[in-house]
Amino acid sequence: MSDQEPLAADEVLDIVDAHDRVVGQAPRGEAYARGLRHRCVFVQARDARGRIFVHRRTDRKLIFPSRYDMFVGGVVGAGETYDRAALREAEEELGVSGLPAPTPLFRFLYETDEHSWWSAVYEVRCDLPVNPQAEEVAWHAFLSEEEVEARLGQWEWVPDGLAAHRLLREHRRNRA
Repeated sequence: MSDQEPLAADEVLDIVDAHDRVVGQAPRGEAYARGLRHRCVFVQARDARGRIFVHRRTDRKLIFPSRYDMFVGGVVGAGETYDRAALREAEEELGVSGLPAPTPLFRFLYETDEHSWWSAVYEVRCDLPVNPQAEEVAWHAFLSEEEVEARLGQWEWVPDGLAAHRLLREHRRNRA
């Protein structure tokens, strides 16, 4: 961990119940520390060749620092919609502007002993040259589905992203 403070601990989030209804608000750091359920978005970004944007998070991330992820995204701010957060987070993390609105796919509740958040999964095509935020992304590349699958057992991935990835594969199989 660097000497700098973790990112965005003071950002205010809506706290939600088991049915995704807003029941209060809290700063992100407090929500994580107390295990308060909030909202997140996961956006799978693909380039024109269908490759998936994969990145390693910086060591300054509040949770899951230095781990790999096959989604861009993050928390939904207080009063923000999932759709708005998906576009905002995708553009911020990819370092682009003018993305099409991400397509919503499904929602799921991610819950462990330490974390709990309602998660909206999206997909978006990014034909723009990416310039990820250095504060958020330590490394990135567009990888084929096969390359991602090959690295699932080799790299340390964010656990919520792995859960979203499994559910997305199942979602696509059921639509085929």
